Amino acid sequence: MSSVTYGADAKPRVGFFTDTTICIGCKACEVACKEWNLIPADGLNWTGESYDNTSQLDANSWRHVAFVEQRKPLKLDGEQAELDGQPEPLRWLMESDVCKHCTHAGCLDACPTGALFRTEFGTVVVQEDVCNGCGYCVPACPFGVIDKRHLPRSPQDAPLALPLLGAKEDGRVWKCTLCYDRLKDGHEPACAKACPTDSIQFGELDELRERAKARLERLEGEGWNGARLYGDDPNDGVGGFGAFFLLLDEPEVYGLPPDPVVPTRHLPRLWRTTALAAAGVLVGLATAFVGGDA
Repeated sequence: MSSVTYGADAKPRVGFFTDTTICIGCKACEVACKEWNLIPADGLNWTGESYDNTSQLDANSWRHVAFVEQRKPLKLDGEQAELDGQPEPLRWLMESDVCKHCTHAGCLDACPTGALFRTEFGTVVVQEDVCNGCGYCVPACPFGVIDKRHLPRSPQDAPLALPLLGAKEDGRVWKCTLCYDRLKDGHEPACAKACPTDSIQFGELDELRERAKARLERLEGEGWNGARLYGDDPNDGVGGFGAFFLLLDEPEVYGLPPDPVVPTRHLPRLWRTTALAAAGVLVGLATAFVGGDA
């Protein structure tokens, strides 16, 4: 990975461990991300999804805090929260989602211009001045993270400028860079710096995985309902995440795919099969010509 590309200049791989059990939904991460990266404002619409006003990650939302209200007990030892004075189980799950900076990144494989590249820290970054807006990377991401930026129409637009309705496109793709500029200067990403509870933890990936396992063991010992790690397995469909999570329910509850697989995973096998098929056709043609001459 980065050690092969950068040689002696490669750094230890870094990433995020997001412990959703201590996320308070304050959205400080969203604000810090927008301020540091100069991301356009969005999320001004009422979604009806609790306090979630952006719904998903996209070109203008590099951090997204999900809110999930459940009638389930927080712990399995009979402890219950109260709702409207009734002893009904209630818990409120909150999770700050972000680009996973996959070990095997589909967006990186699909990019034809080299606009997407892997940094010396093992993260995946878009070079906006190289991106040609082809959009091949958008469907290549199994998480729906990377997206083209849309710009609202303004009074200065020509009256008949296309599109006549809706939004026009910036033309390029945007996503979390894990604050590459801050990393190069020895600083942690803005979202992790702003998180008041350390729900978003930044560091070397191997150390974060060990920390996450210890945290999971503690929660299981305390009887927390549904505690599990998501994205910590290097043998999963994307080779492990560079930003993984401790969840309290199935990934689908948070809007995450249960078993993500990089779309380009099967390309080598497909090319081998294509080559064998082409070879078979050539052999068949050669046999036909030889037989015809005879």
